[in-house]
Amino acid sequence: MGQFDRTVMLIGEEALEKLKNSRVAVFGVGGVGGYVVEALARCGVGKLVLIDNDKVDITNLNRQVIALHSTLGKYKADAAAERVKDISPETEVEVRRCFFLPENAEGFDFAEYDYVVDAIDTVTAKLAIVECCKAAGTPVISAMGAGNKLDPTAFTVTDIYKTQMDPLARVMRRELRKRGIESLKVCYSTEPAIKVESEGHGSRRSTPGSIAFVPAAAGLTVAAEVVKDLIGR
Repeated sequence: MGQFDRTVMLIGEEALEKLKNSRVAVFGVGGVGGYVVEALARCGVGKLVLIDNDKVDITNLNRQVIALHSTLGKYKADAAAERVKDISPETEVEVRRCFFLPENAEGFDFAEYDYVVDAIDTVTAKLAIVECCKAAGTPVISAMGAGNKLDPTAFTVTDIYKTQMDPLARVMRRELRKRGIESLKVCYSTEPAIKVESEGHGSRRSTPGSIAFVPAAAGLTVAAEVVKDLIGR
């Protein structure tokens, strides 16, 4: 039996070949993005580009698949790349240790990617990724907020202009309208955000609460959409 035999049983050899020949860029490999990378590697995506400049912190252990005591202090992109290679040694992995910003967008050729996953938190960077993808004609999916959520079943994929309640999505809608961008595929939660009190835990008041299964659900939902789009399902 081969590594992807059971995948082939479900989607067929031709679809698996499409995945093997696909190059997917994942911007942000933390809570949501780490699970996206994990699932894409296990599905047989042949080329992954991982963009992140953050390091694994002890506070990541409760929810990030790349966060282990053995990876504390490592760059998240490096930890994710090592994990991918342990899952699928033939997968080509490119690591870019940087925070994507509008100022360094020229250093990325979005036309090289078959699909882009935006799993970062900064609005200006998210907007820049979307603009670059639209200009290059590259499919993109953006993850909205996963913090202060407790229901993993509430995540859905829709167009940004059909979202409700998500504060990040609201800001994105407004800014995308200003830029004349009429559509954007997003993964967001229909669950109202839970009010949390972070004072007394060494965190800023604005730091969202999180739990293991919520970013996992968001990341796997995003990965599923990427795979289905790549194989034309």
